[in-house]
Amino acid sequence: MSTQCPACSRDNLTVTGLSQHLAKSRNPHCQALYRQSHSQIHANDPYYEPDTDGGYGEDDLEFARADDPEFVWEQTSGDDNADDDASDDGLNAEPEWEPPENLYHPFTSKMDWEVARWAKLRGVSSTAFSDLLAIEGVSERLSLSFKNANELNALVDHELPSSRPKFKREQIVVAGEAFDVYYRDVVECVRSLYGDPDFARYLAFAPERHYSDKDKTVRLFHDMHTGKWWWDTQKKLDQHSPGGTIIPIIISLSIPSISRFTIGNIPKEIRRKPSRGAHILLAYLPCTRLEHITNKASRRQTLANLYHACLSRVLAPLKSVGLDGLCMASGDGALRRCHLLFASFVGDYPEQLLATGIKFGECPKCNVDAAEMGSNTAPFHLQKLSEVLDALATLNEGNLSFVRACSVAGIKPIVHPFWEDLPFTNIFRAITPDVLHQLYQGLIKHLLGWLSAACGAAEIDAHCRRLPPNHNIHLFRKGITSLSRISGAEHAQICRFLLGIVIVRGLLDFLYLAQYPCHSSETLQLLDDVLDLFHDNKDIFVELGIRNNFNLPKLHATRHYTLMIMMLGTTDNYNTEYTERLHIDYAKDAYRATNHKDEFLQMTRWLERKEKVLRYEKYINWRLAGNHESEPYHSRPPDMTFRRLQTMTKHPSAKAVNIDKLIEDYGTTYFHEALARYITQLSHTNDPCLSSQTLDVLAHDVHLPFRSLPVFHKIKWLSVDTCDHGDATVTLDSVHARPQQSSGSSPLARRSDTALVSLGPNTDIVSAGIQGFRVGQVRVIFALPPKSLPLLLPPTVQVPKHLAYIEWFTPFSSAPDRRHGLYELSIVPLANIVRSVHLIPSFGAVVPQEWTSDTVLDDCNDFWLNSYLDRYTFCIFK
Repeated sequence: MSTQCPACSRDNLTVTGLSQHLAKSRNPHCQALYRQSHSQIHANDPYYEPDTDGGYGEDDLEFARADDPEFVWEQTSGDDNADDDASDDGLNAEPEWEPPENLYHPFTSKMDWEVARWAKLRGVSSTAFSDLLAIEGVSERLSLSFKNANELNALVDHELPSSRPKFKREQIVVAGEAFDVYYRDVVECVRSLYGDPDFARYLAFAPERHYSDKDKTVRLFHDMHTGKWWWDTQKKLDQHSPGGTIIPIIISLSIPSISRFTIGNIPKEIRRKPSRGAHILLAYLPCTRLEHITNKASRRQTLANLYHACLSRVLAPLKSVGLDGLCMASGDGALRRCHLLFASFVGDYPEQLLATGIKFGECPKCNVDAAEMGSNTAPFHLQKLSEVLDALATLNEGNLSFVRACSVAGIKPIVHPFWEDLPFTNIFRAITPDVLHQLYQGLIKHLLGWLSAACGAAEIDAHCRRLPPNHNIHLFRKGITSLSRISGAEHAQICRFLLGIVIVRGLLDFLYLAQYPCHSSETLQLLDDVLDLFHDNKDIFVELGIRNNFNLPKLHATRHYTLMIMMLGTTDNYNTEYTERLHIDYAKDAYRATNHKDEFLQMTRWLERKEKVLRYEKYINWRLAGNHESEPYHSRPPDMTFRRLQTMTKHPSAKAVNIDKLIEDYGTTYFHEALARYITQLSHTNDPCLSSQTLDVLAHDVHLPFRSLPVFHKIKWLSVDTCDHGDATVTLDSVHARPQQSSGSSPLARRSDTALVSLGPNTDIVSAGIQGFRVGQVRVIFALPPKSLPLLLPPTVQVPKHLAYIEWFTPFSSAPDRRHGLYELSIVPLANIVRSVHLIPSFGAVVPQEWTSDTVLDDCNDFWLNSYLDRYTFCIFK
């Protein structure tokens, strides 16, 4: 779709081209409009048109609808835009801007740019890089435009454009001592994200309601704009200033000094990917222990006041622009009056207490009694913001009165917390669930300790060492009880097989349900039900003497999950797991790049340079790809089917494996019989009356005109986009079927993974139902030689390119078959294999010592299907 510049009437501009035209134009009227888009204007400005009309009801904005409201540029006449003199000067006849011939300018060549990018992004020190270029002939042979790190830094600082605001340095005085805080202008940070052309077509500008049924009875919650907070706040805002667009501010804090920032208008699928650049480092807060203050209580109080004083300074602009609004241009050039409102605070329990001022051991959201946190029936109410603000207002009445008032209100006596004057802000409602720290690093960590005490560390480790392998399972060969400093990723891996070690279902169900990318009113009720299940059975740990009580703040926090999902969307909107990578980039890597003297100044410069290089890299990739119009984006609930693409290698892992070796090395005992039966089935596809007995008789006469077959050792499933294009860099699942292999001093054991196999052409388990599938062990993956097909089958029969030899387990509808030797055998098309599955052996009271991870599928008679393998498996089998 093309549009027209409202200042110079230039036609045939794309929405992105219009934004670039205004930024680069030499026409004074275009320049005035561009400057105007970067400053505050009023609602009656000739170039402003609000998103929505004031006074709407919730029903007026119900969704799903196909498109967001399109912003309309208000067109003015040529006489209003330019006078005759300007027209005579030919300023309106501006030639189209042409990019420089050198794609990599200001770098002289692709080699020059690639070396610079490597130096700035790969962590090499400035000294080492300068020493490398100082080697005689290196710089000349590479034709570099810089001779050392200083020259490269100067080139990046002065020649590359910046898409992020620069850091400021300011002193904050607390308790008579000055501290340096490095921060960015929060408004400019919002402008940078909101106006980024990469995000333009994805932005959400208004609250929406999504439903799963035509009658609109089952509501869906996923992105932040589908939650009730945006609806409620939009109503309040329209009462004050109708027609404004809310920009939800999401602050993420990591103690001691890192404050990150993003906006809720950007979809969560972009925000949770650090490579997309949807987060900005907002501030480096002072990192001090105040050791000169000997009294611990005074020291903690001063640190809290310092923290709030710094954030108050950083977020001070939100006080005015939150109420009055600020005109901003999104990446497509559309202007809206935007209101920047603090929406959510993301952090671990200590950061939550620091932000709210609540005392340690209490809930940062509600007034539940600390002695009843372990109960799922204890009454509670969310903290009343009005009472807290009244207590904070007593600061001028004297220190003693202030402390008493804050104590009655249930908070610490903090001097002017950063959220005190922010409009439409309730800090207690802004505290969000945190799957990483509350569940994985909190409750699951506690649970592992309880189970070790109840069952014995040796027995639990013995179970872990005998689990069969799977693509999605990390095998802890030495057990899990001796692990120290377990990461969140390791806790997530342990949860995938924890049920197979000890029956603890309620908490694991809650963990997986809490991470659904889309929730409905029905699944939220299920979330509460499984939490009640855990509470109903947790007293077993008290009876065993392992726990005296369950008054854990992180356990109590699970009672707030349902409300917060309805308010702010699903937990992947604000999970600290997605910003942990940023902590490495912004803190650890940045600190390593300094000489550890006046480190924050160096860290800010390092980060600014890195952001410039990353932005320029995106620009070059965009230029190389060509300026193609993107397809329209429509906000839809996340797809719970987890689409994937099955792929095979172009060439076989073994070109010709003798059939006798297949039987011996791959464990395909009845390969001849199974393949003959499959060929007979293909030959008589159109004969529905063919009995099993007749099929066996006909198969007996099949002669195989080959002695060897090409064999493949792995099936892979790749991630796919909405256009069904596979991403070769993301392997979602795989199935291995290989013989024993020699690998140095320790040979690799034979591996035959288990898989979920469709019994018919329909491989969609959601529509076909679980009864249309069976679990089987994939012994070998092979292909039939094309030259032999005419000798085996009629020319009209279509033979699948790849086949698999399967040993079937008991169907889902039957009781487990304890007779291990009576497996059913089949050859099936590879396309019928839907995904891998993980089976957990029925260990019994004591684990047999002769079992190993490599042989347990052959040694054990009974198995459980592991529904916690990943979130997709959990959705299917729960």
